[in-house]
Amino acid sequence: MDLSRREVEELIRLGCTYIQIDGPTYASLIDPQIREGFRQRGSDPDQIIDACIEMDNAIVGRHPGVTFALHICRGNFRSRFLASGGYDPIAAKIFRKTSFQRFLLEYDDHRSGNFEPLRQVPEDRTVVLGLVTTKKPLLESMEDLKRRVAEATRHMPLERLALSPQCGFASAMEGNEISPEDQRRKLRRVAETARAVWGG
Repeated sequence: MDLSRREVEELIRLGCTYIQIDGPTYASLIDPQIREGFRQRGSDPDQIIDACIEMDNAIVGRHPGVTFALHICRGNFRSRFLASGGYDPIAAKIFRKTSFQRFLLEYDDHRSGNFEPLRQVPEDRTVVLGLVTTKKPLLESMEDLKRRVAEATRHMPLERLALSPQCGFASAMEGNEISPEDQRRKLRRVAETARAVWGG
């Protein structure tokens, strides 16, 4: 934790104003099977969440002018996933008790659940919807992306939402099952959809 805190302080000293932290542990605490595995080994998943939040808040600290974001990563090694399930088991604690101002949530397929947990997000926070998958080459249609953003607005205002790929295009040297050209097409689709939905 001290190492991460010093790293954050050094990034800020160098002029960084946006710092994003990956949170695969939070994703594992979404998955019912993984949660049960923790219980069988004698650990309370909710206490693990509390400990993770305490550590992340200590790392983030108080740094005016710096935006801190949390990406709840469900796994991205060679187009595989680590965890599935809706955000419901962690939503209240993650959204309300962490110091992050922005949450990047993976919503690229049925494993992600519905948008109802967004109701737990405080009014001063932003959610980035990871609707475009980085795991498969099939390009999402703009109409489908616009429809899903509209679904999310039933639970959270549009001005507090944003759009992105669900994760990076590779979490390891081996990469995902998607070509560089497919990656470019997907990034263009994110940009053109964002312009169509939010303008600018």
